[in-house]
Amino acid sequence: MASSQPAPDLLDLTIDNITPNTIRINSQGDDKRLSYVMERLVTHLHDFARETRISTDEWMAGLDFLVRCGQISTSVRHEFILLSDVLGLSLLVDSINHPKPPNTTEGSVLGPFHTHDAPTLENGASMSSDPKGEPLLCICTVRDTAGNPVEGVKIDIWETDSTGHYDVQHADRDEPTERCVMVSGADGGFWFKCIRPVSYPIPHDGPVGKLLEKLRRHPWRPAHLHFMFEKKGWDHLITSLYMRGDTYETSDAVFGVKKSLLVEPQRIDGATAKEYSVSEDSWILRHDFVLTTDRETANLRDKLALEAVEKLGLHLKLVDHLPVPDVD
Repeated sequence: MASSQPAPDLLDLTIDNITPNTIRINSQGDDKRLSYVMERLVTHLHDFARETRISTDEWMAGLDFLVRCGQISTSVRHEFILLSDVLGLSLLVDSINHPKPPNTTEGSVLGPFHTHDAPTLENGASMSSDPKGEPLLCICTVRDTAGNPVEGVKIDIWETDSTGHYDVQHADRDEPTERCVMVSGADGGFWFKCIRPVSYPIPHDGPVGKLLEKLRRHPWRPAHLHFMFEKKGWDHLITSLYMRGDTYETSDAVFGVKKSLLVEPQRIDGATAKEYSVSEDSWILRHDFVLTTDRETANLRDKLALEAVEKLGLHLKLVDHLPVPDVD
């Protein structure tokens, strides 16, 4: 139930008192987390306006920008995710919510082109229908922090075609390609055929692209393969493997590259090509992914949250692993 206290009078509001009064009127509900998030959002938004002395024209331009982000978005193109990516927010949120202990696979950005219609493939199948791409054989394992195989992990995998476009960017798309779902076996293994990733620009024909242009930032991402790992009891991992030496390795438009995620495919040898029934002009990539349990991640997230709260000098407690004001 909402608070029985009468709503505060909102009269004669000024630059100096609009913030505390907005927070007061937003704090009448029973959801402490929502009230806290809104308090901090209003505080930072109002401080931003005061610090920058933002003009009415700039304020309206910002609102129009958000409208255009919504207008260009579709079920397969999410301009707001792209905006979050180029502002570094996506990586920040993932890093806060999915901290990784040492020697485990780090996360990266989801990006705006993951779909839910990828086919489930058996080991050894190809997820590519692109004859112009350089063939790549990927042999991978999923393990826990003790080195034990993790069986039954659902793995979403996706990449662009050889032109640097995801399938959903093609107007004539009639079925998914360059993407699949696999499940790790008893040995934690999964292997598949695809094409060697290429670097590509994020969509820059919309408002986010125009923003990058004004900031004199390029829209390019280094070549990479996307992976997403899901299994009950295990921390949800969204990550990518980036091709070492790519032109954009150190200037990714969405800040996704981490040193631990850099990989270097090799030319396949004849014996391995024969064993896996691939051509001898193929590349091969071997990689071990290391997952953490939900409990391991939750404990580390709570520890880091409390340390951050203490560093900021805030009087907060954790409820469902999220900080709320400690007023008890």
